[in-house]
Amino acid sequence: MHRLAHNGPVNDVSFASLLTPEGRALLDEVRGTEPARELAVATRLRREHPAELVSAALGQARLRQRAAAKFGAEDAERMFFTPNGVEQSTRTSVATYRAERFRALGVRAVADLCCGIGGDAIALARAGIRVLAVDRDPLTAAVARANADALGLTGLIEVREADVTEVDTTAYDAVFVDPARRGGRGRIFDPEAYSPPLSWAVDTALKAPLAALKIAPGIPHEAIPAEAEAEWISDGGDVKEAVLWFGTEPGLVRATLLPGPRELRGRGLPDPEVRTVGRYLYEPDGAVIRAHLVAEVAEDLDGGLLDETIAYVTADALRPTPYASAYEITDRLPFNVKKLKALLREREVGVLTVKKRGSAVEPEELRRKALPKPQGTNAVTVFLTRVAGAPTMLLGAPATPPTGGGPS
Repeated sequence: MHRLAHNGPVNDVSFASLLTPEGRALLDEVRGTEPARELAVATRLRREHPAELVSAALGQARLRQRAAAKFGAEDAERMFFTPNGVEQSTRTSVATYRAERFRALGVRAVADLCCGIGGDAIALARAGIRVLAVDRDPLTAAVARANADALGLTGLIEVREADVTEVDTTAYDAVFVDPARRGGRGRIFDPEAYSPPLSWAVDTALKAPLAALKIAPGIPHEAIPAEAEAEWISDGGDVKEAVLWFGTEPGLVRATLLPGPRELRGRGLPDPEVRTVGRYLYEPDGAVIRAHLVAEVAEDLDGGLLDETIAYVTADALRPTPYASAYEITDRLPFNVKKLKALLREREVGVLTVKKRGSAVEPEELRRKALPKPQGTNAVTVFLTRVAGAPTMLLGAPATPPTGGGPS
């Protein structure tokens, strides 16, 4: 029955019907409908309303529930979505951070190209910035327009259905481009296969006073233009995106951690040296790793690497840092499931967290084999990694650094 809300794609006709008084009333009525109740609710409502409208309302209710994680429940309940729009839109916390950065740079008007359902345009408008939001897909543009209206932002957001490559942006202080990075076969990894291609987006950015291009976090560093500042953004420890900024600080590489924001700027350091396992292991934030700034973290912690190819930092001292999670290491073992199982049983471990870098072993598989029957309340974290090239298990637990004195 969960499929009922998605028994047909969102289309122009079904979406337009949701904007009518009847459609809006139905949206209010189906708000919060649980999947198990959808069939009964649909059967009842179809006695008084067109079947297509009922399906569209239930589908939109389900999309709004999914979107709450990105947009917050209050906004999501008022907004409109498409399945792709929920999947590909920018999380509000990230969009708000970027909008505030635009505002701090003195931007008052932005051309938002490939605007999708309007997530970034909304954040920009709420920062007091006038926005031209452009998307060539008629349905997507209609949804973005409806969202601007639903949130009371039509005075600052103009939505235009057009091909972004044909839009004149000279009247705007800045350009923001979010190319489509998904196709019919899923995620697109080649930047030139983006829609529009990254090369077009870069050419457009270079012609603007200021620009930001949203790209996939996994973009090769060698593909980053020399004129760009490259920023990787994580939210709550999860890497969300990378952005190329033009008109700011060419060549700068930074990792930005939300909430905060906390910013780590690249200092052009060489790779850290490999050293013996110290008392503490630091797991850098994903944005730090993607930005290739592990060396900066290692220097701040007076640490080194466990292995030249692994992004784990080891050090003898426990120091505060927002850019890595600290663990106190209690045991170092060569990879051996039987030895690990015996050790966990001896220490009455009931909760086992498995992390890995540089290991082909699946964490869930190891957890099942090493701790088939939890027999205690103690917790252990095991790191599957390499130390100086050798497969190794490091056991430990999260450590709480002393407060104050850390890098910001």
